[in-house]
Amino acid sequence: MRPEELLQIMGQAAKLKQATRHCWIEADRKESVADHSWRMALMAMLVSHEEEFAMLDMNRVIRMCLIHDLGESFTGDIPTFVKTGQDAKTEDDIYLEWVESFPEEIRVEWMELLGEMIALETPEAKLYKALDKLEAVLTHDETSIDTWLPLEYELQFTYGADNVKHSRFLSELKAAIDQMTREKIAKEGDRAQ
Repeated sequence: MRPEELLQIMGQAAKLKQATRHCWIEADRKESVADHSWRMALMAMLVSHEEEFAMLDMNRVIRMCLIHDLGESFTGDIPTFVKTGQDAKTEDDIYLEWVESFPEEIRVEWMELLGEMIALETPEAKLYKALDKLEAVLTHDETSIDTWLPLEYELQFTYGADNVKHSRFLSELKAAIDQMTREKIAKEGDRAQ
């Protein structure tokens, strides 16, 4: 890879720092897509020490976490409860066209990762997808409840629930996050009334 090619990829990826997500992480700052991707990669690194995941290629999982939302550097983030099939297709098409312009070695690696992520058949892809959902609900629990939409009270419990069923550890992690959600609603909901 030539330095100019690396810089072009990094320049596009940098747009994720300004691509905001639905969730507020401070009173005056929304979470960026880069924030989300970084925390997912950190979660993957942390769970790599769990016996359940000892046989997984965690380097591959971390790579999936790092590249999974780069399509949003072109389209911005659209919350899951608003995103249409056409929105997803547009994002995927632009992302894949961009990856096709990469030097061959990088292009091949990314296309393999993206294919695996879409198929969601390997243990690595299933873990990446579960972490994607879990990081989102965890971040939402860390925000002020007055930023929540009415539909998010239920979504906090249902989002990602199916993605963790294959794993004892991830199911326990989801249960712990759900408990955080219940406590947050009880505590902050009482103050709001």
